Amino acid sequence: MAEVRNYTLNFGPQHPAAHGVLRLVLELDGEVIQRADPHIGLLHRATEKLAETRTYIQSVPYMDRLDYVSMMSNEHAYVMAIERLLGIEVPVRAQYIRVMFDEITRLLNHLLWIGAHGLDVGAMAVFLYAFREREDLFDMYEAASGARMHAAYYRPGGVYRDLPDSMPRYAPSVHRNARDVERLNGNRGGSLLDFIEDFTDRFPTYVDEYETLLTDNRIWKQRLVGIGVVSPERALAIGFTGPMLRGSGIAWDLRKKQPYEVYQHLDFDIPIGRNGDCYDRYLVRMEEMRQSNRIIRQCVKWLREHPGPVMSTDHKVAPPSRIDMKSNMEELIHHFKLFTEGIHVPPGEVYAAVEHPKGEFGIYLVSDGANKPYRLKIRAPGFAHLQALDEMTRGHMLADAVTVIGTQDIVFGEVDR
Repeated sequence: MAEVRNYTLNFGPQHPAAHGVLRLVLELDGEVIQRADPHIGLLHRATEKLAETRTYIQSVPYMDRLDYVSMMSNEHAYVMAIERLLGIEVPVRAQYIRVMFDEITRLLNHLLWIGAHGLDVGAMAVFLYAFREREDLFDMYEAASGARMHAAYYRPGGVYRDLPDSMPRYAPSVHRNARDVERLNGNRGGSLLDFIEDFTDRFPTYVDEYETLLTDNRIWKQRLVGIGVVSPERALAIGFTGPMLRGSGIAWDLRKKQPYEVYQHLDFDIPIGRNGDCYDRYLVRMEEMRQSNRIIRQCVKWLREHPGPVMSTDHKVAPPSRIDMKSNMEELIHHFKLFTEGIHVPPGEVYAAVEHPKGEFGIYLVSDGANKPYRLKIRAPGFAHLQALDEMTRGHMLADAVTVIGTQDIVFGEVDR
């Protein structure tokens, strides 16, 4: 009788469903997964080591490039760690701007997730729908920071600049006639806050469209229900955070349990799952998009009613205004020292974490009093999730590995660091 042996299959690192550079070594019995071994490190860029040779401000753009789908959320944890060591107060307006952009970032992340997850499983249309909304969100990033993706907008002490009073507008060209331009500029006549408010009015109907395409779709449910089940106890033991933990039924969210910035003043709910499978995690993230929309609306309302400073007035941390810098010798010296030498952070160690779209993103920072970190350690949520890939896929079919990678919402910038 012929001997039956398991065979090994390389999944990735150039597979489109590997979400970057995951090399997954699968041990298969026919089409059933016996073992899944994720090989990581193919995107290693030494961010933690590079931070030791850069001033504190120079490392802000490196944070954008960790989880390159959730840019400002990464920056937030980093600047919060610096602010805690410095012991400085961030203006309340800057805190509301940060929270608003954290939630815009959550929408950006979840829209890419639902598009890519749908595409991996075989639902083509939702990818195009999700990218339609991401364009508007990138326009918000661009209006505030000047960059569509890697914003470097958060700074120790506040944010780089206040929200603009006008939105960039399209102009007629050989590619767009006057009628198209008028339609595209329809909601760009006011300020950035007007543009964001217009988006929040429209967005719930867009989420309804995604739900119409997927939630009760029998093929979608056949591919997700009962796949990758993780019990609440196991989810806690293995280090899950964010939607992966809440999908297993544990209501843990740093915005509620350890509020930072102004989250304690905002009204929103935390969705949790019941079964801990891929379908529950899908439902949790869909409801998170609706709750983020609620938070953004509350921030827009507050920001309209409360003008004020968006940066600390401590010139050892934050640069003086351009007018002061060009008319006052002392301010010029502050400006020069800040951009050549950087901030000197008091000796000590600190851990700052935010409720990142993927889970708990933390920065552990050790300072020896110099203008550069002595040591920087990044707690990436995806790293803990990836270690569960083996037990989540074991006993499932080869096609289900794609579903599990999608539900984990893995991005390798932060996993490999």
